[in-house]
Amino acid sequence: MTNDMSPPSAFDRRMLEALICPQTHSTLEYDAAAQELISRAASLAFPIRNGIPVMLIDEARSLD
Repeated sequence: MTNDMSPPSAFDRRMLEALICPQTHSTLEYDAAAQELISRAASLAFPIRNGIPVMLIDEARSLD
């Protein structure tokens, strides 16, 4: 068992490998500063709230 010293609300970067954009099925980029997952293909930013990615298109912010 590892001792992870990151805050409880920190996003687990390993989860990024399993997540894809719900609209385009493309890979996502993690923006640590904004706490978002970015889909360049869909021009959407999905929020990460309390360490949990919100992968709903209605909750995503447009990058336009």
